[in-house]
Parts: sequence; C-alpha cells; structure tokens
Amino acid sequence: MIIGYAAGAFDLFHVGHLNILRQAKSRCDFLIAGVVSDERVESSKGYRPVIPTLERAEIVENISYVDKVFIETSANRLDTWAETAFDVFFKGDDWKGTAKGRELESLFSAVGVRVEYFPYTIHTSSTKLRSALDMLSSSVTGNVKA
Repeated sequence: MIIGYAAGAFDLFHVGHLNILRQAKSRCDFLIAGVVSDERVESSKGYRPVIPTLERAEIVENISYVDKVFIETSANRLDTWAETAFDVFFKGDDWKGTAKGRELESLFSAVGVRVEYFPYTIHTSSTKLRSALDMLSSSVTGNVKA
C-alpha cells in the first residue's frame, strides 16, 4: 500500500487545490492531506488564513480523494513524516528545480520518501483570490489602495 501526503494551507479552497488532491490520490492508495495550521501559515507567509484551521480541515476532510486529514503544526517535515509515515510527498511543480524543492527531495530521500510534482494552477490561486477580496473590501469601505 502506497501512502501519499499532500500539504497546503487550503485557504479559500479552489480548483487548484482540488486538482492537487485528485492527482495525488490517483498516484497512491491512501491519501493524507496536510492542512497547515493558522500559526504556521502566518509565520511562513506573513498573514493569517481567511478560513480558520479547523474549518479548512473539515472542508478538506470532505473531499472524496482524501482518506485522512493531518493538521500540520511543525515546520519540520520529518516530524510530520514521523507522525504519518507516508511514502510519497506531493507538491506543486512551482517548487520543482528550485533550491527549496531540491532541499525537500534531499530531506525525504534520506528516509525513503519520494517527492512527486504536479502542475501548479497558475490562473487560480489563494493569493489572487485574497488580493481580489482585499480590493473589493477596500472599494466598499472607500479605502481604495493605489
């Protein structure tokens, strides 16, 4: 049995998230979706998610491709691996060939985990959705940013 792991903030859930989970499930027998905690998202991206951790976890848990949800609280990927024992780590291909991607591959190869990349959905992202919501909110309140 191949256990796969796909992690993300999964904030403002969109088709790109669904595509990653669908593709990940097609390449493993059991898929664990790692939902990154609010605190970890804030420390790595500099903002808190719009949707709180437990609500994001509930949304992801109800996606048919997901067999289990794991809430990530540690920045150390090996801590996550020790708790979930996955064989394959899935990531968007925006990491492929980058320093962070090579570091991830090296880290996991030491424990026998392979990293597989999927196409990143460029036209839809939580960052773009968040920006659109910020602009809409600003125009409604009259605080349009230049």
